[in-house]
Amino acid sequence: MGLFLRWMYIAPISGVNFQYLMHGHSHVAMLGWVYLMLYCLIIHFFVPKEKQQKPIYNRLFWVTEMAVVGMMIDFPAQGYAFASIVFSTLHIFCSYYFCYLIWKDAKTNTYPEKRMLHTSLFFLIFSTLGVWCLGPAVGLMGKSSPFYQIAIQFFLHFQFNGWFLFAVLALFFKQSRIKIEEKKFHLFYNLFVTATVLTLALPVSWSLTNPIFYWINNAGIMIQLLCFVLFAKLIQPHFKVFFAPLSPLAKTVYRFALCTFALKVIIQLIVLVPELAQVSHEIRNFVIGYIHLMMLGIITGFLFGFALQNDYLNSQNNIQKWGVKIFLSGFVATEILLFLQGTWLFLRIGSIPNYYQVLFLASIFLPLGLLFVISNLFYKEKIKPLIVQNYSN
Repeated sequence: MGLFLRWMYIAPISGVNFQYLMHGHSHVAMLGWVYLMLYCLIIHFFVPKEKQQKPIYNRLFWVTEMAVVGMMIDFPAQGYAFASIVFSTLHIFCSYYFCYLIWKDAKTNTYPEKRMLHTSLFFLIFSTLGVWCLGPAVGLMGKSSPFYQIAIQFFLHFQFNGWFLFAVLALFFKQSRIKIEEKKFHLFYNLFVTATVLTLALPVSWSLTNPIFYWINNAGIMIQLLCFVLFAKLIQPHFKVFFAPLSPLAKTVYRFALCTFALKVIIQLIVLVPELAQVSHEIRNFVIGYIHLMMLGIITGFLFGFALQNDYLNSQNNIQKWGVKIFLSGFVATEILLFLQGTWLFLRIGSIPNYYQVLFLASIFLPLGLLFVISNLFYKEKIKPLIVQNYSN
């Protein structure tokens, strides 16, 4: 769907609504790929084996999957209409029940795991307050009102920077088995939560022009920088032990995820400059580049790392290995193009020659890499019963 959106800039197709397709793409990427992957990993690593066997976890997964498929079909067809809103609402209620089950059944080995996991669940629920405000915002002030725009940004901010980021770090602490002093972790954790809340001020400032939001965001960014330095110091002594048993590909993917995390912090430092804070949302290339940095760089990078570390993806399998490499190459190429074009627009140089055509070609590597991975997974599942049968014969 994302690749199709890129094609629409080259050759718009009559009868296809770009905005509707974009809604479908964003909902499926967030609530299908990231949400369902976190759903499975959190249950697998934090819920005891005997409780994982409860039928409710399997049933809830498929109800959630049904909601995602419904959004995938209906958003491109109708946009925000009755059916898509019903499926979106169903997904929210499924997420509430998931939070209840995990809060009740999850068992953690360390204090950092517990705090990060519970905070991620809190932000998942908290972010949906923005969704519940959309109806009243449209009814009272309309879609062009600041209230409506802030409600959307509230949901997105606490999904990406709250639920998603805290969840992958909870899983990272679990996978790395890093033992951290509670006093040091408390400082990191409190700063991390504070920065997450304060940096909401930037998207709010896009709709409400008040200098106070600029200064609140600046404080959040500086706290976030300090927080990242503390995070690096916390994990740095354990790097060798954590990385030693990993395959070369898993090491590369984890380094990739950590580097994009650092890049996110650096990019946010740039908006300390007032002029850049203003254009950060006016130039669409910067917005898309930043969202993809979070989704495809940090979040997906960590998810691929977990999958490779635990052999859900086989780093020795050439097809899967090339699939991951092709995907990461496509991500790097498209990010360079998006931010470079955004910089050219900011400097009023114009457009990169054949920008949309080159961006489309670079974007092909994203679904192509995933198709390599998925096709090989399906092939393995298909031949597994045949291998067992031949072996028994």
